[in-house]
Amino acid sequence: MIWECMKTLSGLPGVSGCEDAVRNEILRRIDGYCDYRVDALGNILAFKTGKFRAPFRRMLSAHMDEVGFIITYIEDSGLLRFATVGGIDARSLAGKKVMVGALPGVIGTKAMHQKSEKERGKAAAIQDMYIDIGAQDKEQAESVVKPGDRAVFCSQYLEFGDGKIQGKALDDRAGCALLIHLIQSDLSVDTHFAFTVQEETGGAGAKTAATQIKPEIGIILEATTACDIPDTPENKQVCRLGQGPVLSFMDKGTVYDMELYRNTLSVARLKGIRCQSKLGVYGGNESRCIQTAGDGAKVLAVSLPCRYLHTQSCVLCRSDVEETIKLLDKL
Repeated sequence: MIWECMKTLSGLPGVSGCEDAVRNEILRRIDGYCDYRVDALGNILAFKTGKFRAPFRRMLSAHMDEVGFIITYIEDSGLLRFATVGGIDARSLAGKKVMVGALPGVIGTKAMHQKSEKERGKAAAIQDMYIDIGAQDKEQAESVVKPGDRAVFCSQYLEFGDGKIQGKALDDRAGCALLIHLIQSDLSVDTHFAFTVQEETGGAGAKTAATQIKPEIGIILEATTACDIPDTPENKQVCRLGQGPVLSFMDKGTVYDMELYRNTLSVARLKGIRCQSKLGVYGGNESRCIQTAGDGAKVLAVSLPCRYLHTQSCVLCRSDVEETIKLLDKL
């Protein structure tokens, strides 16, 4: 089931450049269902024969990596200085649990009563934070952690409320789970798949994957910010949970192919599949890298609406995943 797959993938560590655990789990699940290989950068490039030969070379992609942290320095106290990997809002970090490899830790910063009047008026910056792994001193910390080690949010995957799911890294482990579901299914046409690395740091994996596969059409499975929360005007909510997959006409990095965009909307309406357009030009994903690799490709982003993106508790709606499966089956 896709839900068990999504839960497993969400729980694995996979900060950009260290996607090994995620990649190994995906390889285990697709083995025997398709032809595949792992390229030098760490992408999984897969191909599955369908009932018919496709009139064009198409590639579906989803990225394996997640936002996280990289250790930069170890203080004499044993506290770990770090930098973020990918886009993380520093204002949400104090007190958050993390895992540095197999070591539990917590992100700390100066207590409010220790701050000056000037410091109290602004949010703590990353350089003012540290990860506490409970080490007594630098020597003890250095015996288990080295600069360059990665850390991820420590979060429990939960199903809660009215068909909602929360967990870390659902951007884009949910997309990876969707690709696995397709690979394990009977396809109508021949399809290439790319499970990519390093999307959160610029899209290096997508660029090299597209350069090798040379797609004419690229369909990118992603998660995008849902701002359907109180005090947000409707025209700035970007998208809403429970309204189906999100199609973009443009974002901060890509102008999407309008024929693909409109045709996909038409297919959804014709088949009675819930689907929504992204309201406004926000965010970005690896579409820009696929679009411009090699001779170029037409691209379409099919995204799951997600609240609290790039935090330890991304929130998705089960019905949006189900509607996305229906839509992908028709493309």
